[in-house]
Amino acid sequence: MANVTMTPVMQNAAPDAPSGAISKVPVFALFESGFRPFFLLAGLSALLNMGLWLCVFLRPEIWPADALPAVYWHAHEMLYGFAGAAIGGFLLTAVPNWTGCAPYRGLLLGLLVVTWLGGRIALLPFFHVPLLAGSIVDLAFYPILGLALAPPLLRARKFSNLPFLVFLLLLFAGNLCFHLGRSGVLDIGEHVGLGVAIDIILVMVILVGGRIVPAFTKSGLLKHGIQISLQSNPWIERVCIATILGMVIADMVTPLSRISGAFSLAAALALAARLSRWQGHRTLREPLLWVLHLGYAWLVIGLGLKAASLLLHTAFADRWIHALTVGAFTTMILGVMTRASLGHTGRPLVAPWPIAASYLLISLAAAIRVMGPSFLPLQYSMLITLSGGLWIAAFSVFVWIYAPILILPRHDGRPG
Repeated sequence: MANVTMTPVMQNAAPDAPSGAISKVPVFALFESGFRPFFLLAGLSALLNMGLWLCVFLRPEIWPADALPAVYWHAHEMLYGFAGAAIGGFLLTAVPNWTGCAPYRGLLLGLLVVTWLGGRIALLPFFHVPLLAGSIVDLAFYPILGLALAPPLLRARKFSNLPFLVFLLLLFAGNLCFHLGRSGVLDIGEHVGLGVAIDIILVMVILVGGRIVPAFTKSGLLKHGIQISLQSNPWIERVCIATILGMVIADMVTPLSRISGAFSLAAALALAARLSRWQGHRTLREPLLWVLHLGYAWLVIGLGLKAASLLLHTAFADRWIHALTVGAFTTMILGVMTRASLGHTGRPLVAPWPIAASYLLISLAAAIRVMGPSFLPLQYSMLITLSGGLWIAAFSVFVWIYAPILILPRHDGRPG
């Protein structure tokens, strides 16, 4: 997997723009490219899901007593819903760039959007969707997405990018475990399904981040006349892949064991060594760059906390999941969505200052969620509310600024 090809997706200008004459494009461009609806849905779901979760956390009686426990719903929707939308938007934009095929648009893109939305509705107990029907609808998204992505990858013989189809298959398997647990067929299936999602998204963030962070750092600094060499160290790259795969396997065979903790520690150290070579200190004046370094740093923190929890049983480290999900996953997702949306709509790669502030709000939300209860254990409800409020503020800014960018035509008038 270390050799997965990532070029030229999400580069400095608009790599998906066709050359030649500029053709007429519709005023409503939401379904003109895969990133548009799914990045917007990711932002909206982040807002609505967190808002509902805080309401249920503060007023548990509003959640139906016979429904899926709210904490499971919250975790599932953040991983398979919010992160799933971001993954879909990324891959639906990346595959045309990797293969040279036409962008995903129109009816197929609409079908994927409707399927994703159907899953979100099916999981909400307020709509009273029958259990089996709701599970089938929610499970359909990843197979349909994989079937849409596979033909151009195979036709173009882009075999180095086929691991992404494996990731989608594993996400489907994890989601299936969740629904089997929800229906009482598989014991602790909900826990298994959520654990699989965390590990697979973690691998994807490590893999994709390992390609785009140094590439974007090098090209971004070159705009300021700073020429740097970011040659990867083959040994560090191999250790990163080996340790994180070892952790994933350990999580599947012996979850929450000391073996998993040992692999987590080794992975954290390897990723720290990898990150240290990318010269993140030079990116401080470019929010679109430093946010990626910040997200990758949260990977190191999250895996380090996981190791401390499993090896030393350190109480403050028990919230390592939120260091990974809120700190690492969300920061990287927000960083990639904001950059890609600019580049693929023909806009300059400059983050407005409110977006730079939203990056910091997410990290602050993660820090409060992870570390706050250790310092203020009696203020747990206040800390959860504050962390969730910061999350909502960050994605409110994203939706406010990026909804017009995602809905309206490209800035340069080209299709896409």
